[in-house]
Amino acid sequence: MKNFFKKLFFVLLLAFIAIQFFRPAKNKAEGVSANDITTKYTVPQDVQAILKTSCYDCHSNNTNYPWYSQIQPVAWWLDDHIKEGKRELNFSEFATYRIGRQYKKLEEINKEVKEGEMPLSSYTLIHKDAIPNDQQKLSLANWVTTLRDSIKAQYPEDSLKRPQKKPEAK
Repeated sequence: MKNFFKKLFFVLLLAFIAIQFFRPAKNKAEGVSANDITTKYTVPQDVQAILKTSCYDCHSNNTNYPWYSQIQPVAWWLDDHIKEGKRELNFSEFATYRIGRQYKKLEEINKEVKEGEMPLSSYTLIHKDAIPNDQQKLSLANWVTTLRDSIKAQYPEDSLKRPQKKPEAK
């Protein structure tokens, strides 16, 4: 039995070493994207600091990787997390979203932060500075509300709603 555990440990160790050679591509872009939210809308400096500290690692094209991201399978987990975050909301590509999606995403930002859903607790376990305090939440909420009001004043109401799928013909 002791021999079995020795062999098992050796196999697991070899597997752990082998997976270190299979790394996901890094989420690193050079500079600010031409489609970044800051290229389309005015983002106050305090709000930009909140977004960079609390949101951009998972919701932009530029992640600051911690040391533990060099270890598999952690890097795969982080990569999956980042891809999911960018699929949901990508500040680096925000200007490419249709206006209705931008409007909706701004509403979701406000809701998620107010309810403490974002940033994720799995992220803030290690990144304590990413937890916005009450003043930061208020600044973010005020900016989002002002921006949404501005969008609402500029665009027809039907352009701010999700397009309805047409019923299929029988």
